[in-house]
Amino acid sequence: MARKTAIPPSYYGEPHKFDPTFRGPVHKRGCTDVLCCVIFVIVILGYIALGTVAWLHGDPRKVVYPTDSYGQFCGQQGTPNANKAILFYFNILHCANPAVLINLQCPTTQLCVSKCPDRFATYFDMQYNYGRDRSYWEYYRQFCKPGFDNPKKSVAQVLRDEDCPSMLVPSRPFLQRCFPDFITRNGTLTVANKTEFKDGLGKTRSVVDLRDAANGVTAMQQGTESGIAGLLDAKEVGIKIFEDYANSWYWILIGLVITMVVSLLFILLLRFTAGVLLWCVIFGVIAAVGYGIWHCYWEYVALQGKPDAEVTISDIGFQTDFRVYLQLSQTWLIFMISLAVTEAVIILVLIFLRRRVRIAIALLKEGSKAVSYIMSTLFYPIITFLLLALCIAYWAVTAVFLASSGDAVYKVMSTQPDCKYANITCDPETFGQSNVSRVCPGSQCTFAFYGGESVYHRYIFVLQLCNLLVFLWLVNFVIALGQCTLAGAFASYYWALKKPADIPACPLAASFGRAIRYHTGSLAFGALILSIVQFFRIVLEYLDHKLKGAHNACSRFLLCCLKCCFWCLEHFIKFMNRNAYIMIAIYGKNFCTSARDAFFLLMRNVVRVAVLDKVTDFLLFLGKLLISGSVGALAFFFFTRRIPVIQEEVPSLNYYWVPLLTVIFGSYLVAHGFFNVYAMCVDTLFLCFLVDLEKNDGSAARPYYMSSTLRAILNKTNHRRAPERRRGRAGRKK
Repeated sequence: MARKTAIPPSYYGEPHKFDPTFRGPVHKRGCTDVLCCVIFVIVILGYIALGTVAWLHGDPRKVVYPTDSYGQFCGQQGTPNANKAILFYFNILHCANPAVLINLQCPTTQLCVSKCPDRFATYFDMQYNYGRDRSYWEYYRQFCKPGFDNPKKSVAQVLRDEDCPSMLVPSRPFLQRCFPDFITRNGTLTVANKTEFKDGLGKTRSVVDLRDAANGVTAMQQGTESGIAGLLDAKEVGIKIFEDYANSWYWILIGLVITMVVSLLFILLLRFTAGVLLWCVIFGVIAAVGYGIWHCYWEYVALQGKPDAEVTISDIGFQTDFRVYLQLSQTWLIFMISLAVTEAVIILVLIFLRRRVRIAIALLKEGSKAVSYIMSTLFYPIITFLLLALCIAYWAVTAVFLASSGDAVYKVMSTQPDCKYANITCDPETFGQSNVSRVCPGSQCTFAFYGGESVYHRYIFVLQLCNLLVFLWLVNFVIALGQCTLAGAFASYYWALKKPADIPACPLAASFGRAIRYHTGSLAFGALILSIVQFFRIVLEYLDHKLKGAHNACSRFLLCCLKCCFWCLEHFIKFMNRNAYIMIAIYGKNFCTSARDAFFLLMRNVVRVAVLDKVTDFLLFLGKLLISGSVGALAFFFFTRRIPVIQEEVPSLNYYWVPLLTVIFGSYLVAHGFFNVYAMCVDTLFLCFLVDLEKNDGSAARPYYMSSTLRAILNKTNHRRAPERRRGRAGRKK
């Protein structure tokens, strides 16, 4: 029975054998995955060609400026509309038609104006008062077609030819377009304190009709069903947030600099006091979370019995002033439960994995030594950041130019509902010579949208998908290049028998040169696999967004399962790629061979990998949490004016949480950048440590390359497991 259940020793490959000539990363190596390298270079050249074509055909003005019915940009300098930056709809009520979302065209004349109307008015009232006071006409004419100066023309003809709007509604600019100025008073929607108005066609309409029309316009522009009132509220909040950033950017930058200095000092201190410092971090986080639990309990008890504090979070909804939530007992109860769960998880991990924590600390101490000997690795993330910024900028510019690559498309717009030519494509230069105006009096050839019928325009969406896929490939390649470079540098440290004397000169530069010269194809291969999975995840997220309103439970469940599977697959591939790049940096083999060797090596030491690797990640996470939390606490006391010494220096803010959250999130990213180098160092040393155990036995002829501290802890662990190994060998003999 033992033979049937036992896994053969060679199931996960043969252990590494002793090689007396091996002295770290192999220097005599050849190019790997050449075919993938060639494909990668061709794709980059094609990507440059795609960006060039998009640049030649695209025009970002189509995205920046709104376009009127004549195909002219509103607010563009050097044109007659330079001082007319807002788009005005002659009759916004027409935009409530469901065809707006289908044709992406509101069937009314759209004109560039310098300001939005500020009062209710109709063309009929203007004409009635024209004889007594011409100021009515002077105000009304600025919303008529340019050049129209005949206020005595009959109302029917003016509306048929759409020379002027039939009515004006008090509006304010939003998204560079005039929208009715909605105000809710006592639960009633009003415009200029009115719930009804005249539409200029002899009818009295409700303000609700204006809201439906405005929602149609915003849905057409944004591709969503968001209401205009919600968007206007979001705009006001956005303006206040922008003001807060403008007033506090200097102090936010100071907070990030403090984080950078603290992170650097933390890593340097690990070189000398790794054990003490890491235990201090662990107990510091436990104490901080414990204090948080006590404080939340104290606030919760203090608010008990107060009538205003018993309101639930769902009752008050979203509030931009976060201090409102702090007055609710439910808020502090949620905080207390969350912190209590976090505290319990940390304590349980330390209790059950205390022995592994000691090994992890020894490994982190070895990593701190490696980083201290190769200090240049701490600044390599700057190169990665610059390359990623270049990729993101090129992708964004290409996407904008592709989105604006269409030509102006004009369609027939008629005021008559039964016009057979309505919504067909037309040419404004020859429209006057056609018989459309005779068949449909008052019809016009107006701008509809940007598009085209050429092969290039028909495949714009496909080109956008290609732009996204290549962007993901380049981003993952840059990350892979950084991981392989750092792995090669830290492997040079580990396999130096006498440290630091045997560490080669400029290990980071040498590793970077090897990665670029020999392994571009292998890195591109691994990045491509990950990019394809990420691409499918983005497509699934897009489909999930589109199906949010669907009531088909089966499709939603299937989509949720696919998202979960691809999420797991992405994280598994990231883990495997990371270890494959380490093996590439050490042995110089191709991607598939390196991935197989790394996988088999990890599976032969699955217990150590499953526990020790995650323990080190957990300790590094606590370090990042402590640094970002400490800087965040300092920022909280500063922006809430609780530091008397510099109280006068605090800028005036609408929402203090805007710079506070920015500092906390930015601090975590900065700390993550430094600790990511440290994590790559630990992962490389860990893999080298496993290879060292298989190649060597600690004798004089085959000495270990690991440090004496790590060797001492390891020997204790090995002694404890020796009886288990002997029992296992005895079982296999039977």
